[in-house]
Amino acid sequence: MVERLSLGPASVSELAKPLTMSLAAVVQHVQVLEACGLVRTQKVGRTRTCNINPAVLGSAEQWITNRRTEWERRLDRLGDFLAEDPANTDTPQEGTP
Repeated sequence: MVERLSLGPASVSELAKPLTMSLAAVVQHVQVLEACGLVRTQKVGRTRTCNINPAVLGSAEQWITNRRTEWERRLDRLGDFLAEDPANTDTPQEGTP
């Protein structure tokens, strides 16, 4: 749904069309996306149109980027530690059979 909405506004029916779930299930998904602020909806007559909220998507992207950066640093430090620690090598040390 988010992928589709990134292309532009869509009605709930349009979002449901390619999916193998009931319209009621799609409405529930839209409600969750709306509750977290990622999607805004507007009802005109019987049609509810959904739009993505780019500001919230940007915040989520920034949060993910920050987490990825932190984990990359941690993994780099672990790699450095394992490369320096002779106890963690598979090759025998001098004087061992």
